[in-house]
Amino acid sequence: MQKTSFFRALACVSLLFTSGCTTLSASGLFSHYSEVMGNSRQHVEMGEYDLALENLPNSPAGEVLDGFERGRLELLAGKNADSQNSFEISDAILVENSKQAMLRLSSGMNQAGSLLVNDSLIDYQPSDYELGFLHLYRSLNFLAQKDLTGALVEVRRANKVQENARKIREEELTEAESEATENGIDNQNLGVLLSRYPNAGAKLSEVQNGYLFYYSALLYEAEGNLNDAFIDYSRALAVAPKNVHIADALKRIARKQGRGSDLRSLEAKYGKFKKPGKDKGQVVILSEQNVVQSKKALRLPFSMWDENGQPANITVSLPYYPDLSVTPPRSIMLDGQSEKPLLLTNVSGMANAALGEQITSIAIRQIVRVLAKDRLRREISSHDTSGVANLLANVYNTVTEQADTRSWQTLPDSVGLFSDYIDAGKHNLDIGGQTVNIEVKPGRTTLVWLSRQGQNVVHWYGILGEL
Repeated sequence: MQKTSFFRALACVSLLFTSGCTTLSASGLFSHYSEVMGNSRQHVEMGEYDLALENLPNSPAGEVLDGFERGRLELLAGKNADSQNSFEISDAILVENSKQAMLRLSSGMNQAGSLLVNDSLIDYQPSDYELGFLHLYRSLNFLAQKDLTGALVEVRRANKVQENARKIREEELTEAESEATENGIDNQNLGVLLSRYPNAGAKLSEVQNGYLFYYSALLYEAEGNLNDAFIDYSRALAVAPKNVHIADALKRIARKQGRGSDLRSLEAKYGKFKKPGKDKGQVVILSEQNVVQSKKALRLPFSMWDENGQPANITVSLPYYPDLSVTPPRSIMLDGQSEKPLLLTNVSGMANAALGEQITSIAIRQIVRVLAKDRLRREISSHDTSGVANLLANVYNTVTEQADTRSWQTLPDSVGLFSDYIDAGKHNLDIGGQTVNIEVKPGRTTLVWLSRQGQNVVHWYGILGEL
């Protein structure tokens, strides 16, 4: 009889492992995304982009996030066509998902499956800032191909998809709160749990993407669309109010459009507008550096009453960012003179802000999942006199309860901006010991994009108006 009970228990718990493994790779089931991305990230940090590509895990987070990571690394490795293809694959999936009337039902089914495993079974939903970067990098790829029209299409799409993502996130939070009520999760107890969570709250500079705003405004200006340029330069300045390079751009547009009141207000805060000479051209440098922080796993205790009125003391595993310090933008040499870009975007701060907006929903799902696993453990154990079922179920619950640390982990840590009007002609940029030769034309803007990781510098430049 005991032998029969043993095999019955073994079969029941085996079904749990099988149901999880059929939906997710073993790496995603028993370890979290930041762990399996570790080798690839180390190579990115050293500027070894080809090795980072070779060490990417085999789609543990699905095609969307895999396309993000590959597209970014291929861009850094100078494989623009491959990069655009990878981004297109992710973009096409996201577009198709948004059109599917059954998306919510499909997501619900995935979440039902994840109820006995972990959040990594849920289809990855990119955060707003990640969607912004998808279209920003697609736009840069178009720009490198001298396609200003395609580049502009992408920045316009970026604003739209981020707005849709915000609406979806609000709906998910409402659903999560309903689920908490149904499962007897008290707001007060949930508040105690989240009070232990290391999230200091977000600033505007960590919620909105000044990089995307400034870049899009620059393209609008090149197109001659000064109204949209003024709007997005204004948004960029709201995100980075100490960045005088953005203020200079905004003053320039205000003067061109005859916005006297706006110009006077800007001059009062940032100084008088200086009209450049006719023999001058503008150089704009967008300087990415380092690698965005990756999420880590944090285990926190949680107490509540179960469905039988008994105290339930459980532990939930949540993702968090342990280190959010920002390295100041590194200097560059322009014709032998040191220039320091000013901070435009703190990408790690944006990642943390996005997680902060999602953490309530994540915590509720984790608590509901742990309780469901424990109920199943007790149900299986009640039919098993050997005690094996209880042991195996406890092992399963422990090894599969992983924090969802998925995020776009090859993005830069921060982005700096430098701009100035200089004499037309040939000029030299020295960036970390690497020399970049650029050309500046009268009345035109020379855009230099560069990304610095380790001792490596990737760069591209073009003259806006000639693209």
